[in-house]
Amino acid sequence: MQYNRYMGIDYGKARIGIAFSDLSGTIASAHSVIKGQGEKDVENLSNLAKSMDVKYIVIGLPLNADGTESEMSKFVQDFGKKLSEKSGLQVFYQDERYTSFEAEEYLKEAGIKWEKRKELLDKVSAQIILQNYLDERK
Repeated sequence: MQYNRYMGIDYGKARIGIAFSDLSGTIASAHSVIKGQGEKDVENLSNLAKSMDVKYIVIGLPLNADGTESEMSKFVQDFGKKLSEKSGLQVFYQDERYTSFEAEEYLKEAGIKWEKRKELLDKVSAQIILQNYLDERK
């Protein structure tokens, strides 16, 4: 069976949200949040992608409100390039404007208290980034 599992990443220097798609590359699910470890992040995420049998990686691209690239955009693209080289996987970028706000609203509506929302926010953001990418490529 041909499958296309995607890994979604909401990359931040302090925390990294991770999501994975189902085997058909249709539905994204929040997975985990890991603590950012600088240079080790490339290796850690590359190993995780391999262990989950990922075919493609989607990283949220932090753009300015007007759609132009931010300073963080360049940092994320540099990270994505290193991750692609290390993992041997193709990396795609997805506009992540407003995903944190969307994730926050989603968790609030679910009745989740602030302390717990803080823990979940990054992986839910990664899920939204990945789902938006999957929906757009249909």
